[in-house]
Amino acid sequence: MTTLLVAKQILMTLYSRYEVYITPLLKFLTALITLLLINSRIGYMDSIDKMTVVLIVALMCSFMPMNFIVVMAALFVMLHIYTFSLECALVVGVGFLLMFLLYLRFSPKDTLVVVLMPVCFILKIPYVVPLAMGLIGTPASMVSVGCGVIVYYMLHFVTQNGSAIAAITGDETAVKFSVAKFKFVVDGMLNNKQMAVTVMAFAITVLIVYLIRRLSIDYAWTIAMAAGAVVNLMILLVGDLMFDTNVSLFGVILGNIVAVFLTVVLQFFVFNVDYSRTEKVQFEDDEYYYYVKAVPKVVVSRAEKKVKQINSQRSKTVQRTRSGR
Repeated sequence: MTTLLVAKQILMTLYSRYEVYITPLLKFLTALITLLLINSRIGYMDSIDKMTVVLIVALMCSFMPMNFIVVMAALFVMLHIYTFSLECALVVGVGFLLMFLLYLRFSPKDTLVVVLMPVCFILKIPYVVPLAMGLIGTPASMVSVGCGVIVYYMLHFVTQNGSAIAAITGDETAVKFSVAKFKFVVDGMLNNKQMAVTVMAFAITVLIVYLIRRLSIDYAWTIAMAAGAVVNLMILLVGDLMFDTNVSLFGVILGNIVAVFLTVVLQFFVFNVDYSRTEKVQFEDDEYYYYVKAVPKVVVSRAEKKVKQINSQRSKTVQRTRSGR
C-alpha cells in the first residue's frame, strides 16, 4: 500500500510540474480516440474518414477548451450522417441542439462526460460514468450523463437501421419519400425504451451516489459506490421486465462490478482518507456552536536521499601518501 501511495504522490507532483504539457496531450488523446471511434462506427463521408484529417482536428482540440472537442465530435457525426441521409441528419441535428442547450445551461463543466459516455458504451463499460460523476460531480451531472446516453443511442439506431432507412422508397413524390424516412427515424428514437430506461437508471444512480457520499459517515464513498451499483442494476433489470429492453443479465452484473472496481481506483486518487484517525472537534463563538469532524488524508512523504561519506579521513591519508611518493 505504501508503494502505491508513493507512486500516487510522484504522479501528482509530475502533473503539477508539467501540467502545461500534460493537459494538451490528454486533450489530444481524448479527441483522437473519439474521432477515430466515430469514423469507425459510422464512416459514411470518405473525405473526413482519413487519419490525416483526424490528427489535424485532434491537434486543434489540444489547444482549445474542452467544449471544442464536443463541437468537433458533433460536427463529424453530422457530416457522416448527412452523407448517408439528409432526414437522419435533420433529426440528429435537432437532438444535438436540444442537448447542447440543456448541457450548457445545467452542467457546462462536464464536457468530458458527454464525450466519454458514448466511448464507454462502445468499450462495454458505461456503468462507470454515473458512479464516477456521483462521486466527483453534482446533481446537475445527471444532465450531461443523460445527454451522453442519448447521443450513443441515436448513433446506434442510425448504424443498426442503416439498411432499413436506405430501403425506404417513395412511390409518388420526393416529399413523401423524405417524410417517410423522417417519420421512421423519429419514431425509432422516441420509441427506444432501452434508451429511456438507461437514462433514468443513470440519472438516479448519479443522484443516489452523490447524496450518500455527502453524508458525514465513515466510508461514505465506498457505501455510495456499492449502493449506486445496486440501484443501477435493479432499475435496469426492472425496466427489462416491464418494457422488455433485452438487457443482458450477465452483462449488467459484470459491468457494474467492473464499474465499482474502476471507481475504487478513482477514489484512491481523489478521496483517500484514514478513518482510523478521525477527530471530532466542538467549539463555539458568540452566535453558534460548531461540531467538526476531521478525517485526515493518507499522505506518504517521499524519502529524501542522503549521501554519506565513509572513510573520508582514510582517503585523505592515502592521497597524501601517494603524493609523497
